[in-house]
Amino acid sequence: MRLSDLPKGAPAVVDRVDDALADDPIAQRLRDLGFVTGEPVRVVARGPLGADPLLIQIGSTRFALRRSEAARVTVRTGDHA
Repeated sequence: MRLSDLPKGAPAVVDRVDDALADDPIAQRLRDLGFVTGEPVRVVARGPLGADPLLIQIGSTRFALRRSEAARVTVRTGDHA
């Protein structure tokens, strides 16, 4: 499941960050910020009516991400988390 599709408040862990293109600087920045395999993550809040941004918590840090950025992150939920 993509982080951009994760329901608000649902617990998950990062599976991977996908590059949208070769040497994707946004994907690399997400990895640098801590979006790495096994890290707990959740959506804290969403923009009005499904708009940007998403407020994401990873560990004890919160980030505002665009949906297109959050879509680069694959997460595992439920029994797979």
